[in-house]
Amino acid sequence: MILGVAVVLILLTLFGMPIFAGLLGAAMLGLYVTGVDISAILIEIFRLANAPVLLAIPLFTFAGYLLSEGGTSQRLVRFSRSLFGWIPGGLGMVALVSAAFFTAITGATGVTIIALGGLLLPALISEKYGEKFSLGLMTTSGSLGLTFAPSLPIILYGFVSGASIEKLFIAGILPGVLMVGALCVFSLFVGKKLKLETPPFSLSEFIGALKAAVWEAPIPILILAGIYSGFCTATEAAALTVVYVLIIKTLVFQEIHIFKDLPRVMVESMKMVGGIMIVLGAALGFTNYLVDAFVPMKILKAFEVMIQSKIAFLLVLNVFLLIVGCLMDIFSATLVVVPLIMPLAQKFQVDPVHLGIIFLANLGIGYNTPPVGLNLFIASTRFDQPIVKLYRATLPFLLILMATLVVITYWPALSLFLPSLFGG
Repeated sequence: MILGVAVVLILLTLFGMPIFAGLLGAAMLGLYVTGVDISAILIEIFRLANAPVLLAIPLFTFAGYLLSEGGTSQRLVRFSRSLFGWIPGGLGMVALVSAAFFTAITGATGVTIIALGGLLLPALISEKYGEKFSLGLMTTSGSLGLTFAPSLPIILYGFVSGASIEKLFIAGILPGVLMVGALCVFSLFVGKKLKLETPPFSLSEFIGALKAAVWEAPIPILILAGIYSGFCTATEAAALTVVYVLIIKTLVFQEIHIFKDLPRVMVESMKMVGGIMIVLGAALGFTNYLVDAFVPMKILKAFEVMIQSKIAFLLVLNVFLLIVGCLMDIFSATLVVVPLIMPLAQKFQVDPVHLGIIFLANLGIGYNTPPVGLNLFIASTRFDQPIVKLYRATLPFLLILMATLVVITYWPALSLFLPSLFGG
């Protein structure tokens, strides 16, 4: 009977049942089997709702939705283009930098592909970058920026693992720059190979673009400065970001009307937050079952037998997380997987902050990994292209990102240098 219910849950999830329903069903079944009262799920959801640090999620999400209204994306692209457009492959760099910024602010890869794809893909193709390169770049760029502040997955990982969110924010800077920079170098190589025409650098255009983007481009820097100066916590920084963005979008640019547009944006952003919270509540319930069933301890004992070194553990971890990134959204994956890998990481003396950056980098790459990476399906729908075509288009970008993942994983100083520099 119980095995039959479990099989039905798996089949329903594979055939499109919402993942939160699958997790919730698995949690209820597991708690029933272990004799734990199902009200434990409600207790976990209540604990989630009362976690002060998670207040940052709806606030940063709202700020991201405000920024996605009006001409923010155009101003950021123009500013990036004035900086990099004169370099061979410069427009590819513009797309990568703009996408990383947008993903960090909105916290969702799908929003980046949808918001910037219609603007940048036609521009890349019209400047003769080639359809295959352009599709691969726009698809993979959707998950860049997950390690940059104020990325929502960073906040959630800090909540689950107990690692300092402030340290995670600053630890993700250099690994994120490495990932974006490696793809920028590839774009430069392609630009030189194709002998693309590039406009000369224009100081007047740079100044004009800087003036246009001066209110929005510094937002991540202002958030980090506020946190590390001691002026505010991460949650307070989220609230201040909302106020700041609201002022510039309603008063400076006048792109959002307080009575006409603001209620709609609030509803849209809270729909996304509501969806995230439902998934988180279900995932927490499932995690509660895993802990009650001593699953992390059983996995730890199994790994103690099979894996004897830190290098081997990190290799297996990367493969496992790439698979997870293909199959699960990053929010439910964080709540379900992090409690499982934390004891293993402690055994092999992997710093929790370093583990967080490995985790986010892996899941970001997993979004682009065939056959079922989320970005592939979003891009297929957004650009009206066959999914198999996107598999081929993203392959060179995936190989480059895999190479950066090796560096991030086996060179912990890349993640830990800045946190140690700014106070340990």
